[in-house]
Amino acid sequence: MTVLDAYAVVALLRAEPAATKVEAILHRGDAALTAVGVAEVLDHLIRIANADEEEAALDVAQLGLLDGVAVTAHLGAAAGRLRAQHYHRTRCAVSMADCIAAEVARTIRQALATPDPHLLDVCHAEGIDFVVLAQSDGCVWSASGRT
Repeated sequence: MTVLDAYAVVALLRAEPAATKVEAILHRGDAALTAVGVAEVLDHLIRIANADEEEAALDVAQLGLLDGVAVTAHLGAAAGRLRAQHYHRTRCAVSMADCIAAEVARTIRQALATPDPHLLDVCHAEGIDFVVLAQSDGCVWSASGRT
């Protein structure tokens, strides 16, 4: 299984550079999105892309991601600790949703797929498996800096 962050799903729906890789992950049939990730994707589609609510939910459902991984109290606490350890408003602006996705990946011992460089920095520092996706501008994260 590969855990997707919301950024990865939005990249697919917007046909951004990461779309092909995200599509390949989805075609394997073992992708997951957290319940918070589902909320983020729906928010983006409805608020930013001006999709209607039913259309947005249908888009996520057709990807097989509408039933997101539940966030337990244990996962929530672990995500809070992770964010507290790494967050900095300019150097490492990871969201709580990012940290929840990272903790889900860590807990189930699977990779997290994301184009988010700050989230990739956290995963790298924490030893959480990850799949690097291209960002919207085509840049690709590396441990030694963006390429």
